[in-house]
Amino acid sequence: MSKLFARIAGFFSNRTFIGVDKAGNRYFTRKEEIDGILKEKRWVEFKGEEDPTSIPVEWICWLNGQRKIAPTPEEIMELEARRERVRLNVALLKKEEEERKAREGSKKAVNSGKVGGPDLKSFIRQFPSASEGDRVEQTSDGRIKETQEEKGKPLPESSEPTGSGASYKPGTWQPPT
Repeated sequence: MSKLFARIAGFFSNRTFIGVDKAGNRYFTRKEEIDGILKEKRWVEFKGEEDPTSIPVEWICWLNGQRKIAPTPEEIMELEARRERVRLNVALLKKEEEERKAREGSKKAVNSGKVGGPDLKSFIRQFPSASEGDRVEQTSDGRIKETQEEKGKPLPESSEPTGSGASYKPGTWQPPT
């Protein structure tokens, strides 16, 4: 019981005020011996409601032991000015992005008569055209059908590779025009 009372009394008497942030939160530290090892305890006393999101990053780093020295008021002012510059730059970039999208939107409205998609004419041109004696018909559903009028005539050479092993014949690729 006396150890508990001594610890509670030591908690209030041995604490050292380190600093305060712009939200009014106060930061403290004290040295305490645990199992023969001297450890530093760090904590924050919130002003008003306990809101961990009100703690600035530099103070969080100090509380977690990532920083050995607490942030100075000059450092805090410098970091706050830097954050404000970043906010202004982000706002400027967002405004420029909106203006660019508006300009692109007006250009698209002018060209909206043309439907985007694959160019089917250039796709069809890459295949060998119908030779003499072949007839090209378009079916009712829009597909193209080739028929051969003379049955004895050989079919034109395919552009696709055929065969395998010794009988392999490479196809001929033609770029779309």
